[in-house]
Amino acid sequence: MPKMKSSRTLAKRIKITGTGKIKRKHAYMGHFAPNKTHKQKKHLAKAGFVSKANMPGISQMIDYKAK
Repeated sequence: MPKMKSSRTLAKRIKITGTGKIKRKHAYMGHFAPNKTHKQKKHLAKAGFVSKANMPGISQMIDYKAK
């Protein structure tokens, strides 16, 4: 049986916290930044967490990191 490979693109975009949560970046910061308010950009710059509903799918893509 060959080794299972994780999704390398996803593995580079997320971090696993000590408690097992998955940290991620927010979307909508790539371009059109001048159209956004300072408050909106400030909140989008902070890290977010993956929701519980999406955890099983993401854990399967990076099976060796998170359970």
